[in-house]
Amino acid sequence: MSTTPRIAVVGGGPGGLVCARVLQRHGVPVTVFEREVTPDSRSQGGTLDIRDDTGQVGLRTAGLLDQFLALSRPEGQELRLMDRSATLLRHRRPEPGDTGAPEIDRGQLRTLLLDSLTPGTVRWDHAVEKVVPLPDGTVRLEFTSGAAEEFDLVVGADGAWSRVRRALSDAQPAYSGVMFVEAHFDDVDRRFPAIAERVGQGMMWAKAGGLSLVAQRNADSHIRVYIAFRGPLDWHEGIDLADTEAVRAHLLGMYEGFDESLLDLMRDNDGAFTDWPVFALPVPHTWNRVPGLTLLGDAAHLMPPAGIGANLAMLDGAELAQAIVDQPGIDDAVAAYEKVMLPRAVDQAAESAAILAALIPDTRSTEPGFPDFFG
Repeated sequence: MSTTPRIAVVGGGPGGLVCARVLQRHGVPVTVFEREVTPDSRSQGGTLDIRDDTGQVGLRTAGLLDQFLALSRPEGQELRLMDRSATLLRHRRPEPGDTGAPEIDRGQLRTLLLDSLTPGTVRWDHAVEKVVPLPDGTVRLEFTSGAAEEFDLVVGADGAWSRVRRALSDAQPAYSGVMFVEAHFDDVDRRFPAIAERVGQGMMWAKAGGLSLVAQRNADSHIRVYIAFRGPLDWHEGIDLADTEAVRAHLLGMYEGFDESLLDLMRDNDGAFTDWPVFALPVPHTWNRVPGLTLLGDAAHLMPPAGIGANLAMLDGAELAQAIVDQPGIDDAVAAYEKVMLPRAVDQAAESAAILAALIPDTRSTEPGFPDFFG
């Protein structure tokens, strides 16, 4: 570009960090603002499968693919599909050398990306209060601390409840009707070998009607379990989520008829249960162009969790950064990026919705098995 733009990325998730990394590789300054106080102030969540046609493309553009492959777990691509009786219906094992979608813990991926950036790139404990487009085409970021700064481009990489999105769109995520309740197991290979064997090296999924149990192996002998069903946001009405035993009894009642070995995923977990309602943005989600603003990842196209979100975010981030490098101006870069990103998001949202429907079918559905795209 003919002049050096002032660029801010709001949000220090995978998409925002890949965007910053690609910009820095090309000598373009960038500042990432993150509301978390420190890199370690909260858990980053479970494992991600990073696909060779999306997330890995972003990592390759960022010059980090080899480092990612060295950290990732190709064996985590194993998939076991079961019915409520724990009968194994399908078993997909990765071939030797298969790196189509190896797993990596979110925390490991984030550390890889953070370590690749120039020190000081991420400004922690900077929560955005308001985003104000200015008459000259620049954008002012106002922080909850009372501070404010102006930029030529503000990239909203701040997730489902994006503050940046409010300056572009009135769209809000809507509840999908699907609830995930999370549980976890530490040191599972030593303490719960039967569960470790049932899950294997990747993911186990058992379902019947509108109920699913998903268990995923993470690094360091850790397993996360997702108890997934259709229900209202107040599915636990009358039960205190802090009362672990009461929640456990309620869930066990819901899943009555599942094999005892599957119910153990709700009986023996460490710590409390956490519920995660599944929200999604409308499809298509578009906006009228506002100079100096764009979105990526969940801020642009929040979808149900189906192994797609983080991958798209990293691809978005890499492509936006490359457009900034290649195009003559910020407006040209944003236009080129959104021309590709927005229709791609529509296509991926359809795939995500299909996966969610298979994971948690409408209880009126008589479909007993798994669709072909699960191998």
